Amino acid sequence: MERSGVLDRGDGVGLAWSLLKSGASLDGEEPTVVFLPGFNSDMAGVKATGLRDACAAAGRAMLRLDYSGHGISGGAFADGSIGRWMEDALLLIDRLTEGKLLLVGSSMGGWIALLIALRRPERVAAIVGIAAAPDFTESLMWAGMSEAQRAEVMTVGYRTIPSQYGDPYVITSGLIEDGRNHLLLGGPIDINCPVRLLQGQRDDDVPWRQAITLAECLRSEDVEVVLIKDGDHRLSRDSDIALLRRTVGALLGEDRF
Repeated sequence: MERSGVLDRGDGVGLAWSLLKSGASLDGEEPTVVFLPGFNSDMAGVKATGLRDACAAAGRAMLRLDYSGHGISGGAFADGSIGRWMEDALLLIDRLTEGKLLLVGSSMGGWIALLIALRRPERVAAIVGIAAAPDFTESLMWAGMSEAQRAEVMTVGYRTIPSQYGDPYVITSGLIEDGRNHLLLGGPIDINCPVRLLQGQRDDDVPWRQAITLAECLRSEDVEVVLIKDGDHRLSRDSDIALLRRTVGALLGEDRF
């Protein structure tokens, strides 16, 4: 049975969550699957709900969540940052789950999954990244701006850029500056659990070679990169969802997932 609610993080901002419980996970023996959405995305997308359906059918526990400023959570998107959204996710995980975790992160959620694993290494059993985008605020956003655009962000405080996925993105100076406190790809990443990276080679947002770079940085020896030659950034087609389900199922030891 799935329960949903809103948790006040202590400053009046409510964080929306949806938790699918299972008897097997209550003793902490079986991992709870946690879906971490991408930048300006939410827990109602087809990847999150497709995974939820698979977990429900298999009797597995799963937590879905919306960071502040995302989905149906409170707060303003422009007030967020990588560190803030990581803390939002950690608060919900710590309050609503026990035992081991299998983190599934889409795009920015892949970065947040890695940061959570560094902060809760004893709890994270495995990670699945879907077009994982660690360091994107610096290596993709900031690096892709002209000097004039960078000056606009730093003097005005923000810049609005179009998005092919919906509403325009608001890129704030706080997002850029805070992102620099959480960069990972400059050296070894002290994560030793199994990691699976699903990456489309027609991804216009995250270059597919970044998945290879991330795999090289991870200390874990149990890392696999799956390249989908015709896959885009979203990886939300039926075939992509089926691959995601198989990947998570294999890590859970489920033959049919």
